[in-house]
Amino acid sequence: MTNNAFNAIREGLEDAIAYTEGDKRRGKTRKVMIEEVDVVALRRMLKLTQKQFAKIFGVSLATLRNWEQGRRRPEGPAMVLLNVIKHEPEAVLRALGFKAA
Repeated sequence: MTNNAFNAIREGLEDAIAYTEGDKRRGKTRKVMIEEVDVVALRRMLKLTQKQFAKIFGVSLATLRNWEQGRRRPEGPAMVLLNVIKHEPEAVLRALGFKAA
């Protein structure tokens, strides 16, 4: 590793530590807004049953049903995955070893 790379990493870590200790002049925060996904519409667009969707994308059937019936909302990584599925379903299915419909 070059000295420049090392120094840049060190400065970034020092900024992160200072920021967490209250020095808001150092470091930057970014808030990422993740689009809500209509899970029912997404599943229907893919022409999958609830059971198929849950199995393919690694979500429990109960969780999927809770999302679809509005009892729960997908959060964090689940919402990110749903957005990727919505915008690039063929890529996700290929990555998981399934043939796109």
